[in-house]
Amino acid sequence: LKSETDFSAESDDFVALANDIAAAVASDGPSATDGFQSRIDDLKVTLKENIELGSVTHVTKADGQVVDTYVHVQDGRGVNGVITVLDGGTAELAHDISIHIAFTKPAYLTRDEVPQAAIDEERETLTEITRKEGKPEEALPKIVEGKLGGWFRDQVLMEQKFVRDEKQTIEKILGDAKLVKFEQVVIGS
Repeated sequence: LKSETDFSAESDDFVALANDIAAAVASDGPSATDGFQSRIDDLKVTLKENIELGSVTHVTKADGQVVDTYVHVQDGRGVNGVITVLDGGTAELAHDISIHIAFTKPAYLTRDEVPQAAIDEERETLTEITRKEGKPEEALPKIVEGKLGGWFRDQVLMEQKFVRDEKQTIEKILGDAKLVKFEQVVIGS
């Protein structure tokens, strides 16, 4: 639930609505938010504030899976929240990965999840940048593919260097554990 001011977000009515929405999503999934639009509209009028529902996700845990969360607090309020689900592994490993995610803000878990349109757009951008750098035209494809690999390492969690030990990737620190899912919410984005 999003508002433009802390004053509104800290009001009893806003907090109650946020808690009710969270409870409904926890029990019935993201579609449970459909029934809250009239309460959101009423709260907009009451608080004279632009209030809207942001993205909603529902994370489930199967037997044997480990879940951990991390909330980065700044100026007394949470500004970046992460939930991580591992199949195997430990709560400590899940926590370390949650902290890593909060710091690096990856967009995707694996390279397979990156939309082809995003890859094509980045390749085009990198080609133009490389061309403007004066690189030989025949060398562009190889140079661009190298730069694209770096872009993937920024975007894809499994390919990122672990912030606590940059000699290892997230994939390597997982060992036999499997990272099933992660979700991140950053205030203001």
